[in-house]
Amino acid sequence: MGMGKDTFTLLLFASASTYTGAETLTLPAPSSLRQIFTTLERMYPGFVDKVLKSAAVTVNLEYLDIELDGLDPASTDPGSTTGLDMLIKPGDEVGIIPPVSSG
Repeated sequence: MGMGKDTFTLLLFASASTYTGAETLTLPAPSSLRQIFTTLERMYPGFVDKVLKSAAVTVNLEYLDIELDGLDPASTDPGSTTGLDMLIKPGDEVGIIPPVSSG
């Protein structure tokens, strides 16, 4: 999968990289953060709970303030999430930066 005009780069750090076995993923764009996280959860079951919920998310090196509650499959109100409908455009860089564990 080469860098097309219709993709963005996902950068995975620390435990996110360990969990997926990848440091970068190239995914289709435009795509909302909700779609991206849903895709990651499908590719790597447990990713949202084990990695994403404690991680910081950046877009083009800017930290986002995202509420992940609505990603919970058990959640009845998919509209309760803030930030997840942000559209990632082709060429963007999204970073998932988990806290560095000291244990």
